[in-house]
Amino acid sequence: MPRVRRRGRGRTTLLIATAAVLGVVAGTCVGYLIQADREPTELPSLSQPSLPQAGGKGPQPLSAAQDRRVRTDGDLRKLLVERPSGARDTTSAEGVDGWMGLDAYADGYTRPTTAYSTLIDDEFRRAAVTSWQTGSTHSVLIRLVQYRQEDRLAARERVADEHYGEAEYDTDSWSVPGTGDGMAYVRKQPENKAGYLPMYTAEAHAWRGDIAMQIFVNDSRPITKAKIMDLAERQMERL
Repeated sequence: MPRVRRRGRGRTTLLIATAAVLGVVAGTCVGYLIQADREPTELPSLSQPSLPQAGGKGPQPLSAAQDRRVRTDGDLRKLLVERPSGARDTTSAEGVDGWMGLDAYADGYTRPTTAYSTLIDDEFRRAAVTSWQTGSTHSVLIRLVQYRQEDRLAARERVADEHYGEAEYDTDSWSVPGTGDGMAYVRKQPENKAGYLPMYTAEAHAWRGDIAMQIFVNDSRPITKAKIMDLAERQMERL
């Protein structure tokens, strides 16, 4: 016998679905009617209250002594720490009249050609230098290297590279106060070269604004923390 589909279930389902739709429509209509009977809600004003203008004169411009940019755009050599009394000037060995050009500065690296290209990419601007010698073997060299920094913080990057390089040596190291990431290093073992006295070395590297500071100290005797830290702190105070 062929199966006969029961129609009652289909009609019941249709009636329920129809009622549900009518219920939704009726509910929507009731909602609109309720909203129509309500008083309209006022919108907030688009205008803002006027603010009183501050009176009095504006701040006075910084003096040349307070404006760091005025100082660093001037004669950079004047920001170098002064040589101690009685010390012999050896600046001529590092630059001309206290300045180092790009060629001379790049020659101080183990790979001058690569350093030259890198310094151009870093927007090298200029470098001021001072150096002196006390006694027969104690020498100090300080450089202030300035970058244009139109694209990136080259001074900070160069100091970071110096920190990375010092990690290859067995050193004692200390943070230079007031510099954030400035560091001073004293190498524990002297450098030995045939025909020369063993030479101890210490360095300090820090940056401020567009200037990277480099300090190098050499002596045939061990260099103390106090010596390198004093030089680093005094030099950074002038920046």
